[in-house]
Amino acid sequence: MIATVASRAEVLQHLEPFLKANLDGFLKKVDESWQPSDYMPDPRSESFFDEVKSLREAAQGLSYDLLAVLIGDTITEEALPNYEAWFHQLDDMNKDHDNGWAQWIRGWTAEENRHGDLLNRYLYLSGRVNMREFEVSTQYLINDGFDLGTAHDPYRAFVYTSYQEAATNLSHRRVGTLARKAGDAQLSKICGMIAGDEARHARVYQTFVDKIFEVDPSEMMLAFEDMMRKKIVMPAHYMRELGVEMGKTFGHFTDAAQRLGVYTSQDYTDILESLINTWKLDQVTDLNGAAEKARDYIMALPNRLRRVADRMPVPKLEYKFKWIE
Repeated sequence: MIATVASRAEVLQHLEPFLKANLDGFLKKVDESWQPSDYMPDPRSESFFDEVKSLREAAQGLSYDLLAVLIGDTITEEALPNYEAWFHQLDDMNKDHDNGWAQWIRGWTAEENRHGDLLNRYLYLSGRVNMREFEVSTQYLINDGFDLGTAHDPYRAFVYTSYQEAATNLSHRRVGTLARKAGDAQLSKICGMIAGDEARHARVYQTFVDKIFEVDPSEMMLAFEDMMRKKIVMPAHYMRELGVEMGKTFGHFTDAAQRLGVYTSQDYTDILESLINTWKLDQVTDLNGAAEKARDYIMALPNRLRRVADRMPVPKLEYKFKWIE
């Protein structure tokens, strides 16, 4: 089955039985999943206040940049309503309640929903965050929305999520490592659990792309090229604080992540290379002329990006976030 540009709906329909048959492996059962309360002090317990005190004491060891990155990560996770709405806008992915694609969207959303809840509670109890400023930024981000450059195209959307989920896994995992070094074992465990979800989600989205390459290689290659020419932007790229221009705070947040080595321009290129290898781009067959040129562009892109990244200076610390007092 080699599809045409007009047959994306047919491709999704073709893949729907595979997705439905593998949902149990792609998603965790609700009754077997971790929940935010598993990693927070239990307010019913007599030891609740002692546990909160211990959490607050451990949180004092987090550096300014690390706390800023953690807050930015949490705001990103809290904007989940935007991401679910975006998926529901994609063509032919929400036909009926039992459709495999609709089940995936709901299940993915349900798993992601726990991330913001857990991190929000940690920040609230830590005593180090101006929660109102944090909440204003979250409301702004949901209100402002985003433009990921995917339009209503599932092919571009799957390239985006393959990339973004891998980046989120990396960010949470590295924040967890830095938290452990700072003496906050509880936060380290929290970030590790979230990173595990993100890694699994990334593998699923990468599987979707891999399957599309089997049946519609040229259009999938062109969608990949288009997303890389636009550059993958993170979903919180409009992040801002009260009184700050839209998107300005996101730049300061990414500067902090770059300083810490949590997520860097080199990581962006590493993820691209991993996707090229995962999808075995050099072995894809049955490409038309435009798709062959698209493959050439993608294959050459990592070296070009590394040359640019090597010339980029590490941002200096100079910004004070309203989230942290």
